[in-house]
Amino acid sequence: MAGRIANEKFLTKVTDIETIVKMVKDGDKIGVSGFTGAGYPKAFPVALAAQIKAAHERGEQFMVSLFTGASTAPELDGELAGVDGLKFRTPYQGDPVLRGKINDGTTYYSDIHLSHLHNQIAYGFFGKLDWAVIEVAGITAEGELIPSSSVGLNRTYLERADKIVLEVNQWQTEDLFGLHDVYYGTEAMPPNRQPIPITAAGDLIGQKTLKVDFDKIVGIVMTDAADRNSPFKPLDDDSRAIAGHLIDFFTTEIKAGRLPKNLFPLQSGVGNIANAVLEGLLESDFEHMTSYTEVIQDGMISLIDAGKVDVASATSFSLSPDAAEHINNNAAKYRGKMVLRPQDISNNPEVIRRLGVISCNGMIEADIYGNVNSTHICGTRMMNGIGGSGDFTRNASISCFVSPSIAKNGDISAIVPMVSHHDHTEHDVSVIITEQGLADLRGLAPRQRSRVIIEKCAHPDYKDILLDYVAQAERVSKAMQTPHDLTQCLSFHQRFNETGSMKIK
Repeated sequence: MAGRIANEKFLTKVTDIETIVKMVKDGDKIGVSGFTGAGYPKAFPVALAAQIKAAHERGEQFMVSLFTGASTAPELDGELAGVDGLKFRTPYQGDPVLRGKINDGTTYYSDIHLSHLHNQIAYGFFGKLDWAVIEVAGITAEGELIPSSSVGLNRTYLERADKIVLEVNQWQTEDLFGLHDVYYGTEAMPPNRQPIPITAAGDLIGQKTLKVDFDKIVGIVMTDAADRNSPFKPLDDDSRAIAGHLIDFFTTEIKAGRLPKNLFPLQSGVGNIANAVLEGLLESDFEHMTSYTEVIQDGMISLIDAGKVDVASATSFSLSPDAAEHINNNAAKYRGKMVLRPQDISNNPEVIRRLGVISCNGMIEADIYGNVNSTHICGTRMMNGIGGSGDFTRNASISCFVSPSIAKNGDISAIVPMVSHHDHTEHDVSVIITEQGLADLRGLAPRQRSRVIIEKCAHPDYKDILLDYVAQAERVSKAMQTPHDLTQCLSFHQRFNETGSMKIK
C-alpha cells in the first residue's frame, strides 16, 4: 500500500469495502469515476449490489441514483441494474442489462450531452450529491490523486460530493502519472467564467493530479483489477470502404484549400466503425495529424506509434486487452503525445469550434434530409445514448457520420425517409458515409440532399424504395422546402415492427 499511497495520513483511511457500503442509504446519489469502460471503481459497485439484493430479499426498498462520466462495465452498471438497484442513471451507458431496465421502465435514464453534466451538477439540478467513488492509480506524498485510465467527471464529483471513497487500483500503471491535465478554471459560475486557454490539441493548462478534501474521505480500498477492455472487430470490407471514402474526401478538401495537409484536429466516436476509420488512416499519406477527442482507442495509438499523429487529447482510454497491456507497459513513453482531461474540457464546445475539429461519429440511422438518430431503435428503445457526439457535431468544422448502409442481414436500412428519433438535425450534419459512398451535404437545400444521400449512401436494395418515397412526398406535400408524406414517412419502421424487415415484401 505504501507504494501507491505515499502520504501516511491517507493510510489511516484504508478499510474494507463492506464497511463502506453499509453507509449507503436508499435514495442516495452517487457519482462514480469511469468513462467507456476505463477507470471505473471495481469493488464498490459489486459490494453495493450485494447489499441492495439482500435488502430486497428482506422486502426493503433500496435503489440509488448513479452518475458517471460515460459507460462503465458489467461489474458496475450490470451488477447494480441486475438487482434492480438503479432508480436513475445519467449521462451515458452501454450495458445490456441496464439497457433492458431502462427500456422496461425500471430505471429512469436522462441522456445528457457529456459536456453539459458538469454544469448541471454545479447548478444543483440534481440536488445534493451524497457520494463520490473514484478509482485512482495512486496518492502522492502531497495528498493529491493520480487519475487512472480516465478523468471524466472525477474532479466535479470530488468537489461536490459529501462523502468520498477512493479505490486505489494497482492494476493501473503508476506511469500514468504525467499523462493527465486537470484544469481547475471552470469553478466560476456565469457570467464570471474565463476562456479555456487551449489553442492547440496538446496544450497543458492544468495540473497532473486531482485535488481531494481529506476530511470528506470515508474510506480507501485497495484493488487490483483490469478495466473492461473489449477487443475491436477486425477491419472488414465495409469498414475499409468507409475509411477510404473519408480519406478521399480529406484529399479533395486539401486540394481545394479548405484543409491543411495535416488536417484539423480529429475526433472519433466510440466503437468498431470509428476505430476502423482510424486504422484506415494508417494507410493514408497524412502526417503530423493531431486529435482533440473524448476517447483514445486502439487506432489512435497505432497512429501515434506510426508517427502519423503527433498528439492526442481526450478524457479516457477505450482499449482492447492487448492495447491496454501495451499502455500499462509503456505509458511513460506517451507523455507529451497523449493528454487526458476532464470531460467538460475534452468536450467543450467553444474549444472544439475554435480548434476547427473534424468530427466522425457512428449513427443508427440518417434520413434523406440529413437528420441523424444515434440513440433510439425505432424511436422508442434506447440503445446507449448521445454521449459526446452532440458536443462535437454541433461545433465541428466538418461533422461526419458513418455506418454500414444495412443491418440485420439487410432487414434494416441505415437510410430512411424520416429518422424515428432526432439527435442531430440537418443543420449540424456535414457528411454522411456508408460503404456505398459519401454524401457531402454542405451548401445543399433539403430536396438536393435527398437525392445525394440516396444515390451515394443507400444500399441498392433500398434505393428504389427511397426514391419512390421522395417522388410521393413531393406529389402530396403542401410545401416543397422539406417534402414529406406524413402518412408514409415512418413506413420503414412500421414495416420492421410488423414484419421484421424494412423491405417491401
